[in-house]
Amino acid sequence: MTQSLWRHRDFLKLWAAQAVSAFGSRITREGLPMAAILTLDARPAQLGLLAALSMGPGVILGLFAGGWADRNYRRPILIGADLLRVLLLLSVPIAAWMQWLSMPQLYLVAAGVGAASLMFAIADHAYLPSLIAREQLLEGNTKLGVTESVAEIGGPALAGLLFRWLTAPVALLVNAGTYLVSAVFLWSIRTPEPPPQPVEKAQHPFSDLMFGVRAIMDQPLVRPLLVMTIVQTLFSSFFAGLYLLFAIKTLGLPTALLGLVIAVGGVGALLGALIAPVVVRRLGLGPAIIGLGLLSAASAVVIPLAPATVIGGATFLIVGQILGDALAVAAMIPAGTLRQSLFAQARLGRTGAVFHVARGAMSVVGALIGGGLAQAIGIREAMWVAVAGMVLAGLIPIFSPLRTLKAIPSSDYPDLGQDDRFAGV
Repeated sequence: MTQSLWRHRDFLKLWAAQAVSAFGSRITREGLPMAAILTLDARPAQLGLLAALSMGPGVILGLFAGGWADRNYRRPILIGADLLRVLLLLSVPIAAWMQWLSMPQLYLVAAGVGAASLMFAIADHAYLPSLIAREQLLEGNTKLGVTESVAEIGGPALAGLLFRWLTAPVALLVNAGTYLVSAVFLWSIRTPEPPPQPVEKAQHPFSDLMFGVRAIMDQPLVRPLLVMTIVQTLFSSFFAGLYLLFAIKTLGLPTALLGLVIAVGGVGALLGALIAPVVVRRLGLGPAIIGLGLLSAASAVVIPLAPATVIGGATFLIVGQILGDALAVAAMIPAGTLRQSLFAQARLGRTGAVFHVARGAMSVVGALIGGGLAQAIGIREAMWVAVAGMVLAGLIPIFSPLRTLKAIPSSDYPDLGQDDRFAGV
């Protein structure tokens, strides 16, 4: 009989580390743009560049990170990524106290934290299946999704309050502490991690990435998820550099209220994490992923419809946050579980890296296009373009085998010997 995850002490430690880190990620996500807006009076193009740099390292680091995660123990990578984020974020209050803070430094911090976060995400995706049983993955991902959602509720609100009570750089000092606590929880895990399975050394910098791409393209259930991710990230990244500017400058929301608005969206994310297993049982795994993803994209239409008043604008943004976050999280949990279940341990790092490279590349392109487009045609109009593209992306998996997939296939992982086909690519 499979042990309950509530009694799995090391999973609970991983869960605690993820929860603290999730709060830190939300503070960082809102904090760096807020520091740029409130301290350095950043312009739209600068915010677009900041957003691009926070996600862009995935393009370069992803070439190597997946293979590194497959060839090494994953837990030390998680701890190292947390500690690197601590050091980077500490540089902001130090520079502020020395009156050296500038946009170039925020660009460097955003890029460094983005790179460390990417490494953490890839290693974390590959580490979970080595800590819990395969049949526990949906439950485990649901629990992790719940804490991500709670962090979405509390993290932005905490960020807004920190920036109201403290200066922007000091708020990022608190942010650094969250990653330190996460590293301590990860260090305390005692379950031995299985030794990495032998993986041939990459022949050139693109070998690991090409291996991951071919493995995904050979898997018809995962292939449409990658294509959807590419298109969806391109357009959703328009919002990355424009959302705060739209809320603060166009709608006139004060920072504390904006933090609460985003936090209310976390209530939707929490609801999505809780209903994900229910929707999967009712509709089946594939239809749940498709339906929830498409509805999530369509719900973004509420945001550019927001009126330019504090109360009306906040109301529309709250509705958009609740619907979008609920449906997106409910779709992401089964999609992530499917990927973890279909690929063997020796492939999880490299296949996971492909998704992160895709997101990183499209995030850079999308954030830059969004910032430039907003300056050319207006913020609200650029958001309408983003919504149309997101809906288009949600239609992609309808034309795939996911449409009829009811549950995770019960067959074993693909033969590990197949790795040799791509080892020297």
